[in-house]
Parts: sequence; structure tokens; C-alpha cells
Amino acid sequence: MSSAVDLVVHPLTKWQGPLDLPDFARIGDGDFGPVFDAALKAHEAEIDAIAGNSETPTIENTLAALELAGEPLDHVSSIFWCRAGAHTNEDIQALERDISPKMSRHFSAISMNEKLFARIDDLYQRREVLKLDAETLRVLEKTWKGFVRSGARLDADGKKRLARINEELSSLGTSFGQNVLADERDWALFLDEADLSGLPDFLKSAMAQAAEMRGQKGRYAVTLSRSIYEPFSTFSERRDLREIAFRAFTMRGQNGGASDNTSVVRDMLKLRAEKAKLLGYGSFAALKLDDTMAKTPKAVHALLDPVWEKALEKAASDQKELERLAAEAGSNEKFAAWDWRFYQEKLRAEKFAFDEAELKPYLQLDRIIEACFDVATRLFGISFEEKHGIAAWHPDARVFVVKNADGSERGLFLADYFARPSKRSGAWMSALKSGYTLGQGSQPVIYNIMNFAKPPAGEAALLSVDEAKTLFHEFGHALHGMLTEVTWPSVSGTSVSRDFVELPSQLYEHWLTVPAVLEKHALHVKTGKPMPKDLLDKMLAARTFGAGFATVEFTASALIDMAYHARPDAPSEPLRFETETLDRLDMPDTIAMRHRTPHFGHVFAGDGYSAGYYSYMWSEVLDADAFAAFEETGDPFNPALAERLKQNIYAAGGSKDPEELYTAFRGKMPSPEAMMVKRGLV
Repeated sequence: MSSAVDLVVHPLTKWQGPLDLPDFARIGDGDFGPVFDAALKAHEAEIDAIAGNSETPTIENTLAALELAGEPLDHVSSIFWCRAGAHTNEDIQALERDISPKMSRHFSAISMNEKLFARIDDLYQRREVLKLDAETLRVLEKTWKGFVRSGARLDADGKKRLARINEELSSLGTSFGQNVLADERDWALFLDEADLSGLPDFLKSAMAQAAEMRGQKGRYAVTLSRSIYEPFSTFSERRDLREIAFRAFTMRGQNGGASDNTSVVRDMLKLRAEKAKLLGYGSFAALKLDDTMAKTPKAVHALLDPVWEKALEKAASDQKELERLAAEAGSNEKFAAWDWRFYQEKLRAEKFAFDEAELKPYLQLDRIIEACFDVATRLFGISFEEKHGIAAWHPDARVFVVKNADGSERGLFLADYFARPSKRSGAWMSALKSGYTLGQGSQPVIYNIMNFAKPPAGEAALLSVDEAKTLFHEFGHALHGMLTEVTWPSVSGTSVSRDFVELPSQLYEHWLTVPAVLEKHALHVKTGKPMPKDLLDKMLAARTFGAGFATVEFTASALIDMAYHARPDAPSEPLRFETETLDRLDMPDTIAMRHRTPHFGHVFAGDGYSAGYYSYMWSEVLDADAFAAFEETGDPFNPALAERLKQNIYAAGGSKDPEELYTAFRGKMPSPEAMMVKRGLV
């Protein structure tokens, strides 16, 4: 181990801050590199000791030892990747480019360690006679399969090549994410008062704040953060400016120069196809889907294709209505993609007699956070207490202690809500520590990252309905991490198959629009009065409004992801392949994919949702059916059902097969019908 770093006392690995958090005030950017090197060496030594053990393999000396090894590496990694996503800078980005391939090499070496695999294989072959409990058996089976899928059975040359592929993919994924962040950070459209026709006050405030953050006080900035870009596209009466913003938004990662992702995507697809072939799979999608509920690309298409057809029909009929409104407004221009949100909002106002701007004053960020907590208390009996004055990775990050109904501490929840140039776009949940009972056990420390527009000092942050849903969604993921009650770290919280992981998050969104929740928490920012019943009724009636547009933009992205990865080879020109595939699918030219290839971070900024973007819709089939269970009882907080939901979905992690868990909650597996109805497609 490096003598320069003592992992036993270093603030990156021995957390001694308030509430046993990392002491962020004592952590400098320059600390990460040496600590990573020392932690990698320490983990390597632990692995060598497990692999070289001369005793007969047991669950304790092999499987448990493997699960508990590498705590210092886990600690430094969790802080670093949090910083890399939520508050980065040039030093952190340089480190990311250095650490990503190192980590890939390290974990490739572990999964291809012949002595270690021999011990795991020995346990696996004897699993029937070891009298294991169900969770331990599942962990052993998943571990064995993970080794095999990571190349444990390849010959020496195959292992070497696979390790090299993984290392290159890791570096390319890092480059992809940094390139998108650079395009988002470096682009802004600065406007003056005369350019703001049609924009509501909440958006003007956010744009003024964004301009001030970029050194242009007194002006207004359109940025590529969705929290500004989407409302600007919805309300701006300046068609020329909407077009400029649309083109910038859809061309992220495809602007030529150092931040262009064209070659990055090409190389990643080629390496993924080679990896799948090396491991004996017909395509990268076949490799990735092997460990999911869907199992095969055919099953994914059985879900996506009928939805696509219905979405195209709905979008076509909606577009006729939007073109009518444009003509009535005196527009002689051909209807274009930068017109859709603008006229869709006008159509909403015509059909339901309200617009998004009327809702926003009732959706204060702090009130919606309270609503998230309130629902969790009513369903699961946990409560949240904010602790002020505790330093985290950025001054905007907030810290909450999570308590059980009996007052005992369950874990910590941290949340970082506002957009800034140092944060990658989007919203996500992750963990500084996961919860489990193996060994000395660990309490979960879970965090949510958002990108809401930050208001000027003294003003309340106001959310759109979609942003409020995003808050509930990510908090649903956080609950999956916080409520976990498992023994083994590798099946804790969100460590479940990719097409099951979105169930707890998407299901939680349903409680945002429960009338009792809105009546209590949707209070006007100035008057403090609840949302009027007629506005609430209109909002609920309009829930499926715009389903054609939303479903086309999502499903197009899912179909492109599958098209890239379900073929045995890789397209030589991915962006041309994207265009040709969309043409074949009859994609309307008036709607853009939710995530075009050059900025499709889910799929290319790492391996997370590659061949897996469909999983949001797969989980949506489950979540629509799961919430219907509550609706059938007439009580959205039905205690008996909430207890079954907690035990089988939120607390169970990956301890059992997802179909078994869902069936234990609901009694049966669902069909896609409830999801289609929920989306307003049938």
C-alpha cells in the first residue's frame, strides 16, 4: 500500500464528519488520486487473500469476504462519482479520465481471477447441499453468473481482450458525458427585455438568475437545462428564438470540435458488439437483457411496437389540432418541431381552460419536498428531519435524518435540487452508502440530484407539473435505497434488474396527483391558499393531454437504443443509422427524440441503460397495475397494501426474482393495458 496515504484515518475513507458523513470541508480535489491508488491496492490485497485461501471455500470465507472487501475503495468512489456528476471542475474531470480506466482494469482483473472464480464455482456447484437461505442462494447464483458474464471462462487471450474492451468503453463513456456537459455549459442565448414576449414571471426570474451566473447581470439567458429550455419553448412567442434553442438542444454532442460525440458513439457500439460476441451472445442487447425481466429483444419489441403505433396515431391527430391553432394565429410557416410545445400549451388552454403558468405558483419546491416526505410517512411510517449547517459537496445540498416510526434512525437522505454549470443535466438517485446487515452492517446514505432553475435570493423555487413528477420519481428511487432490508450488499436497494428498478420510482409519482396530497401541499406561493378545486380538477383531467408527443419522443429513443444494440455488428455511421431507422419507423419530423444519440447519456455516458432504455416503459406496465391495486380499495394509503408494497417492492431489493416479488405484492403479473390507459393511448 502507498505509504503516503493512511486509509484508516483519511477523510475520504474514514468518514468522521457530522452524522458520520464524509467531512467534506477537509476533502480537497488533490486528495482523490493518491487515495484511489492506495484503496485499489488495498482491495487487490484483500482479493488475493480470499483467492489464495487454502481452506475449503465457505460462504463466510469466500462469498461474504468478497462482498465486504474494498470498503475504502467504496467510500472514496462514492464521494468522487457524486462530485463528478453534481459539482465537477477541470481537475475532477481530468481525474475522471484517469480513474475510469483504472477502475475498469481493477474490476476486470477481479472477475477474471482464476483462483477466485474457482472458489465461487466450487460453492456454486455445491449450492444444493449447502442448505442456504433463499437470499444467500440468490446472491451466490448472481455472483457466479456475473463472473461468467465478465469473462471468467474465457481463455487467456479472450480475458486480455475483454479487459481491454472494458477499459476502452469506460474511457469513452467518461468522454461522452464530459462532452455533453461541455456543450450544455458553453451554450447560452442571452436576451433582453424586448425578447421576452409571452414568458411568465417564474421563467423570467430563472433566466435572469442563469444570466447572472454567467456574468451577464441585467440580461436573461436561455440555457440547455430542461428546466429553462422546455418552458421557454412552451411560452416564447418568438418563433425565431424557439428555433435557435431547439437546434442547440437537439445538437448537443454533435457540434464538431473537441466535444463532438460522433466518433465516441461509433467506437462504443463497435466495442460493445465485439464484447457480446466474445462472451458468446448474438448481440450486445442479448448480453444485457440476459439478466432482466424482459430476457430478449423480441420481448422488448412486443411491448414497444404496439405502443409506437398507437403513439404515432395519437400524435398525428394532435398535430392537426396544433396546425389549426397555428393557422388561426396567422402563421404561414410550415409547422415545425419548435412549434409543438408552444401550440400544445395553447391547445391545453383551449381544451381545459388553464395553462402551466397557472399551476406553477402552487407547486413550490419546498412544499413538494414536504409532500414527498408526507406520502412516505403515511405509506411506510418513516419521517425526515432536516439538519442545517452540515457541509456537503456543495452549499445547495441539504441533509435529512430518516427515522423509523419508533424514532430509531434508519439512515440519511441528501438532496441537491438546483441546476448549475458544474452539474451534469438530468435527475438521478445514488448512494454514498447502501444499507445491509452482513458483517457489521451499514445504514443507507442516499442522495437525489435535480436540475431545477434556481430563483433569485428570497424568492421561492416554482416547479412545473413535470418537474414535480421528477422530484417524486427520484424520491421513489431514494425510498428504494432507504427502505432496504436485506443481508447482502450486492442485492441492497436499487441493485435489481434494470427493467424492475424503475417500478418504485414511477409508482411513487402517482401519489403526487392524489387529490388529498395536492390539497394539503399545493399552496399558492403568495396567498398560501390551496389550489382551487376547479384548477385541480382541470389539471387531473388534463393528465393524459399531450400523450402522443410524450410517447413518441420517449419510444423513439427506446427503439433507437434497441436498434443499435440488437444487431450482431455495429453501424459504421451511427448518426446516419439513427436517421434511417427513424425514417423506417415513420418518425414525424415535427417531434425530436427525447434523447438523440450524441447526447443520449443513459445509453452512452457509461453502461447503465444501454439496451435498457425501454425499461422505463416496462416498469410503467408494472406501476400502472400496482397503483390500480390501491385505487381498487378506494384508499390510496391502504395500510395493508402499503405494508405489502413495502415488504415486497421497496424493502426487498434484489433478494428475490422480480416476478416473484411483484406477484407477492399483487397476486399476478400485469398486461400492458393499464399502462396504455394511463398514458391516454387507448
